[in-house]
Order: sequence, then structure tokens, then C-alpha cells
Amino acid sequence: MGMILKDNVRDPSSYFWGKRTSTLDWCEENYAVSNYIAEFWNTLTNVTMTTIALLGVYNSIKHSQGKRVTAIYLAMLLVGIGSVCFHATLKYSTQLLDELPMLYVCTLGFYSLVEIERTISHGWKLPVALAVFQTFITLTYMFWLQNPVFHQVVFAVTAFGAGLFAYKRLNDPRVSNDARRLLVRLFMLGHICMLSGFFAWNLDNIFCDKLRSYRSYVGMPLDVVFQLHGWWHILTGYGCGYMLLLVHYVKLAYIGHSHLFTVTYFLGIFPHITLREPKKID
Repeated sequence: MGMILKDNVRDPSSYFWGKRTSTLDWCEENYAVSNYIAEFWNTLTNVTMTTIALLGVYNSIKHSQGKRVTAIYLAMLLVGIGSVCFHATLKYSTQLLDELPMLYVCTLGFYSLVEIERTISHGWKLPVALAVFQTFITLTYMFWLQNPVFHQVVFAVTAFGAGLFAYKRLNDPRVSNDARRLLVRLFMLGHICMLSGFFAWNLDNIFCDKLRSYRSYVGMPLDVVFQLHGWWHILTGYGCGYMLLLVHYVKLAYIGHSHLFTVTYFLGIFPHITLREPKKID
């Protein structure tokens, strides 16, 4: 997502990955840190999303939380890996690997919130309808409307739909008060992080020339403070992570297992859902 920028740091013919073919080039100077990574900080800052996703996949499998829960974390992992590939290479093929999974993770989150019960209530009609919709969007974006604005609008609509269903689940009477308090906290943290990231993303696009001059003035490694697209990655990694934890925990609440699990932080910074300590279980 964002604006196309002409990067004059180096002759494109000298790029390790060759000439840029992506429809986007971000504010970070290309190949300024490494000869092998086009946008170094934009690549590195995906560690937040990939780590939270890996923790989710591990814990959902370890505690047999169901295929739908594992699938949303796998989709989030694909977003992180796709973003790494895109920012490292600035190729159109890897740009699609970054952008399209963003739609898929929102769709899977929406589906998981709708089909929250142990048994499937909508049969095959809902997943087929969502799959057809996303296939149409994917093909349209790849072969017809190759405009990042189209992707941004569809992503916003899909995320809004998932957010509405998340809010609906928060107010379900089957969710205990203790579980609801944690869910509200996850909901608020997710939206605060996403909106803060969106703010940083816009500043990066609007004030790119000034940000580049600041980075040139302070030099490495302090220039990372002004790599606002990288901060977008970090903040949206947390935002997406908190919202998927919400989906995960809502499912636990609906099956009556929420009192057995809680949110903890791996290394003190990466949130994930794990079993409570035995002495804390009623």
C-alpha cells in the first residue's frame, strides 16, 4: 500500500535483485544498508508479525484448538513472510505475496468469528461464498485493476466486517465477565495499534522528503526512528496479533475453556495464548 517513490540512491542496474518491478517503492532508501536487501528496515520489522503468528500456530496445535484457529495464524504468518520477500526484493510477484494474504487473513478471521461454535452452522455455503469473493478480488487485482488503492479499499472493507463481528461476539451473554474483560482489552489494544500504525504509514507517505533528510542527518542506527513504514509493520503486527488472539479467545469462551487459558508475553514482548498456571485454575 502507499505511493510510488523514485529512489535515486543507486543505479537500478546494480541492484542485487535487479530492477524494481513492483508498483510500489517506499520511503526507505533502497539498498542503503545491505547489498542483498532492497529495504532493510522494512524487511527486518516484519519480525513482530511472524513471531506472533508462529507462537499462535504452535500453541493452537499444542493445545488442539482446532483447524480454524491454526488457519488464521498460518495466514498471518504468510502475510509476514510475504512482506519480508516484497521489501527485500521490490518485485511485483512478491508484492502480491505481501498484499493478497492480508485479505485472506481478514476473511479467515471473519469466518472464524461467524462459525464460532464447535459445529459448523452455515455448512458449505459460507466458505464457498467467501472463497469465490476472494478469488474474484485476487484475479481482478492481478490482471485488471493493478492499482494499490483497489487493494486498500477491499482490505479496509474486509477488516471492517471482521471487526463488526468481533464486537458482536464481545457482547454475547455466553461469554463470562472475566473472559469479556480480557477480550475488550485485546479489542482495544488491537485497534489502538492498527490506527497508530495507519497514522505512521500516512506520515511516511506525506513527509518522505523530510524523513529522508532527518535520517541522513542522524545516520545509522538512529535513522531507524524515522523509518515510519517499519513502525507501521511493528504496530500492525501487534494490531493484527491482538485481533487474532481475540478470535482465538472468543472460541475458547464459547466452548467453556476460557478459564483455562490466558494471554502471556514471550520474551516479554510477543503476546500469545497459553495455559494458565495450575494454581490459578478454578
